[in-house]
Amino acid sequence: MSSTTGTRGESVTPANPAYDTVADTTDVTALLERGRALSAPVLRAAVDRLAPPMDTVAAYHFGWIDAQGQPADGDGGKAVRPALALLSAEAAGAPAEAGIPGAVAVELVHNFSLLHDDLMDGDEQRRHRDTVWKVHGPAQAILVGDALFALANEILLELGTVEAGRAARRLTTASRKLIDGQAQDISYEHRERVTVEECLEMEGNKTGALLACAVSIGAVLGGADDRTADVLEAYGYHLGLAFQAVDDLLGIWGDPESTGKQTWSDLRQRKKSLPVVAALAAGGPASERLGELLAADAKSSDFDSFSEEEFAARAALIEEAGGREWTAQEARRQHAVAIEALHGVDMPERVRAQLTELADFVVVRKR
Repeated sequence: MSSTTGTRGESVTPANPAYDTVADTTDVTALLERGRALSAPVLRAAVDRLAPPMDTVAAYHFGWIDAQGQPADGDGGKAVRPALALLSAEAAGAPAEAGIPGAVAVELVHNFSLLHDDLMDGDEQRRHRDTVWKVHGPAQAILVGDALFALANEILLELGTVEAGRAARRLTTASRKLIDGQAQDISYEHRERVTVEECLEMEGNKTGALLACAVSIGAVLGGADDRTADVLEAYGYHLGLAFQAVDDLLGIWGDPESTGKQTWSDLRQRKKSLPVVAALAAGGPASERLGELLAADAKSSDFDSFSEEEFAARAALIEEAGGREWTAQEARRQHAVAIEALHGVDMPERVRAQLTELADFVVVRKR
């Protein structure tokens, strides 16, 4: 499959895993919109429970208002997790609506992590506008993140059912793994070398665990047994690894107009993402030169003032050493494992097809 790239590799083919066939984006868009539409009223009601000014700060984060408090139609994210939670309920033979509390709970935990991650990583932009800590200060970012985390379990447990308790346990476990992953991610920034295995473990915790929960929590709320939920979790976990591999590619070569982040964002933060780790493990002249530069960067006092050309040179070495192609292949591999897992669950063929289409969408996206 041929491809054309510019300086930043804006085309879909090299920056994302390429497929000869791509999911029908119209169908996927409808699934994402359904997840957003059904979960949004419950999500807004949950946020309204927060004490001022946390309710306003959270509303800004979700894109419902602007920095001046005026109504806005901001980009609230891709809504992949709510879509998965609703499909999860349908996979168990329940109505999609049975998964709404799970969809909202997972979305609250996801956004708790974004609020804290942006602050810890020093990210000033998310979804094409200033992050919460930049607008409202670090203290509000921390408090609102904590509040969203607490709300997630409240939304589930107030259902008062056995299934709600089972769902809350899965969400709590996924949340702990997500936090483990963030801690690993931060610690790796200060290490010269990280193994591919360590990176995959970190990304499995940081991204895979919550996606795995999203695609099982609706089924649990819909009355599915643990075996069914576990198989759906396997799909979600490997889909999460594919999702993160694509994120890692976009974190270096993504178009800022699409991603809403700075150019070379992961390189600016010294992240040991999959392309970097794979390139360093590859051996050869480009790998060795990259290792020397990154070791020097870790000791540099003027790293923040590096030019675009300096970051571009590091990205070129990562690509020359094979880190970009290895990561694209890993995304394709994890995608295939995720799809294979679906064969372990007896579900309506329509739902199986939609889960497959969502998986395809995840690995060919540009943002």
